[in-house]
Amino acid sequence: MGTGAIGVTFLPYWVKWLRMELPETECRVVVTRSAERFVTREALSALSSTEADLDVWPDTPQTTAQHVAWAEWAEAVAVYPATMNFVSRFAIGLGDSPALLAMQCTQAPIGLAPSLPPGGIHNPVVRRHLKELEERPNISILHPQRGPSSTTGRNDAFVPPELPGLLTLMERSLGNSGSAGRRVT
Repeated sequence: MGTGAIGVTFLPYWVKWLRMELPETECRVVVTRSAERFVTREALSALSSTEADLDVWPDTPQTTAQHVAWAEWAEAVAVYPATMNFVSRFAIGLGDSPALLAMQCTQAPIGLAPSLPPGGIHNPVVRRHLKELEERPNISILHPQRGPSSTTGRNDAFVPPELPGLLTLMERSLGNSGSAGRRVT
């Protein structure tokens, strides 16, 4: 899953990388509306060979519940990058979108790679949310590292390390050294 941090622009690269490096892994891509400011679902669909989903409730009646289907399908969930807004909503238990509700209900390992703006890492509420999330048994946090802010041009943002680091954390949660045959959202 990709959220609206500028780092989501690299998601097409990581989807392609995942398909090449772990071809046995099924991948379903979900993006938030804010992510669509930086990356298109068309590009993600082409690279993942499956339709990329938008994390919104459908406007028309459905015969199935999207959040239930996603929660049951995924053997692991990676959120890369995870904005401060997404981390906070997830930490307080909100289920106001299909992906958030699926993540609140799944027992599958969840990996979060926060991407925080300048000053975000020092916010006591964000720090508390990250700590609370780490205490959940199925959640792993790939802590961000200092990096360049696309806004200020200074090295004062906190960006996620590369996706393979998050997948390694998730593999540990799965109790498996490989991802063959896995389904990852």
